[in-house]
Amino acid sequence: MTLVRAKKHLGQHFLTDKNIAAKIVQSLRPAGQYRQVLEVGPGMGILSEFLLQDKEIDVSLVDIDPESYEYLKKKYPQLGGRLLNADFLEMDFTAFFSGPMAVIGNFPYNISSQILFKILDNRQQVIEVVGMFQKEVAERCTAKPGSKEYGILSVFLQAYYQVEYLFTVKAGVFNPPPKVLSAVIRLTRNETTQLDCDEKLFWQVVKAGFNQRRKTLRNALSSLINKEKMTTEPMLDLRAERLSVKDFVNLTNAIAANR
Repeated sequence: MTLVRAKKHLGQHFLTDKNIAAKIVQSLRPAGQYRQVLEVGPGMGILSEFLLQDKEIDVSLVDIDPESYEYLKKKYPQLGGRLLNADFLEMDFTAFFSGPMAVIGNFPYNISSQILFKILDNRQQVIEVVGMFQKEVAERCTAKPGSKEYGILSVFLQAYYQVEYLFTVKAGVFNPPPKVLSAVIRLTRNETTQLDCDEKLFWQVVKAGFNQRRKTLRNALSSLINKEKMTTEPMLDLRAERLSVKDFVNLTNAIAANR
């Protein structure tokens, strides 16, 4: 079969090392919690090969690239309707999957944050994620309060998932090689079905806090807080990067109670 040409505008860097592909797939831990697994951006199917060998799971693939889709249709005819030529970011998960599922992929680096927010939007259904990201993004996802990498993604993901940095991947195992190091992380859904606060306000507080991360929260959140009622709230004298998920929940409740 004719090989698929990697397309820069789609952020494609095809993994070529089968040992790393096997290691990524082995990082999934279904353990009876789910059977449905969606691979995003399979390219030429190096992860798919190992996924399809696992009898514990039912695998579907989605790729926006028509060339990849046609290649995979010939390579894995057994997939039938479980091979989709579609945009993952536009997918309605409930239309394709019933019950809990996992997402896996060597994700396109140019839309990696959008992929993570899409997963957050579907957090009640997506209970595990194993993915390859740019190392810098992986470090942001796993960062702890107080570090310069800690930010919006760190807080939102860690509010609903246990986030683990699994291993670093060098550029030479991709075609074409990216100009950055890569890393594989795993997200495992935690027991939080609903935060103990107004979730919409929580998201506003976190975003506003980090959008002006050099300012104290009293200044960064000036449009959200009642300054007269919150003169003694100690967390407002800190910067956003100092607050844990629990701190943000508590601050959100304080803001809601003093409006």
